[in-house]
Amino acid sequence: MRTIRQPGPPAPERVQWAEARGRAFSFTLEAGIPLLEAARRGFAAAGFASGVLNFRAGALGPFAYVMPALAKDGEHAAFYSDTFRPAGIARPGIGAMTFGRRDGAPFFHCHALWIEADGRPGGGHILPEETFVAEPFDVDAFGLDGAGFVAEPDPETNFKLFGPLPSATTGAETTSNAFALRLRPNQDFATALESFCRARGIRHAKIHGGVGSTIGVRFADGRMVEPFATELAIWSGVIALGAGDALVAELDIALVDYTGGIAVGRPVRGDNPVLMTMELVLEVLNGT
Repeated sequence: MRTIRQPGPPAPERVQWAEARGRAFSFTLEAGIPLLEAARRGFAAAGFASGVLNFRAGALGPFAYVMPALAKDGEHAAFYSDTFRPAGIARPGIGAMTFGRRDGAPFFHCHALWIEADGRPGGGHILPEETFVAEPFDVDAFGLDGAGFVAEPDPETNFKLFGPLPSATTGAETTSNAFALRLRPNQDFATALESFCRARGIRHAKIHGGVGSTIGVRFADGRMVEPFATELAIWSGVIALGAGDALVAELDIALVDYTGGIAVGRPVRGDNPVLMTMELVLEVLNGT
């Protein structure tokens, strides 16, 4: 399987996780305010300080983003492009967000694909500080109680990255057991999720959110993304028993690579290693 050498030593635990309770819900992002504040208000109104969300439509403007890029020095295995600020309203079609805290304040990590005002398709990493909601749009969220995503320095990649940490419970309304996860580099993300579930007796789980990067992509239909640095969103995912009662992760992803190439589809299991990180929530559905 493909691997990329990271600048720091690999952490012994390749899946960072925290157990929590949670609830799936939907809300509408308010127009005319920063996307970060709109997300914070939506989670807070449901009683949550951290969680993940997905969206299939939207309207953003002003809008700023970066794309994956080659590293300029030996400090990172890959890096970010310069910032793009397209004019007009960008309309996302697929996106995922991890919402939590960085430096003591609300923050998010969001990857998406979109169509810009001039009709050009685009994709990448949306910047919280410069992106506003242009028109109200609905999102599907999953809030966490008893755990949350917190950005901390990661010696292996030399980035400050979201990872799940236990937190005090708040008494928010919850319906499900859940695990907040971060997958570390150089492991296939589908089989890593299957192994995590198998070790905990999870027979059926739904994936919420899903923000990360892979070392290129191999799709189940034979397509390949060769450029090694991607920014990826999971827009649908379940882990369930397949043939012979083996756990199988069925994931649908959307991504942009560092050349600007865009791809959507189902990755093949076993040949899609994480580049920097993969953040998501597993909602346990055993018995349903």
